[in-house]
Amino acid sequence: MDTIILSYIFTGQITSALKIGAVEVVTKILLYYLHERLWMRVDWLKTRSADGTMVDNHYRSLIKGASYRFFGTLDTIVIALFITGNYTKAFSIGVTEVFTKIGFFYIHERIWQRIPFGIIKEETPAAAPAAEAVRA
Repeated sequence: MDTIILSYIFTGQITSALKIGAVEVVTKILLYYLHERLWMRVDWLKTRSADGTMVDNHYRSLIKGASYRFFGTLDTIVIALFITGNYTKAFSIGVTEVFTKIGFFYIHERIWQRIPFGIIKEETPAAAPAAEAVRA
């Protein structure tokens, strides 16, 4: 959504903004798929967990996220350039999008931190005897 808004701000044309946004949805799905498949083949910075499975360490996750953002931004710039034919507008949309995507991701993460969906609460040791007393 931010790409459509930014595209409209920089181009002043709703049709161009909608085209950029629509094409980007398709290319980002393909890009994400290819990016994941490539990273699955690379064992760099993977560690073995207690159960023997290979998991990404924090540095790998950071590098993987940065590489996806780099290619995602490059994708946006190429799409915007193809649709607008204007290098300045294309780079303006792509570079600004880096910051909006980071900002929206931060907000997204903070909201999900407040939602208990999928969270399993562990009982504290002091609460366990009280629960046993209620059952008896």
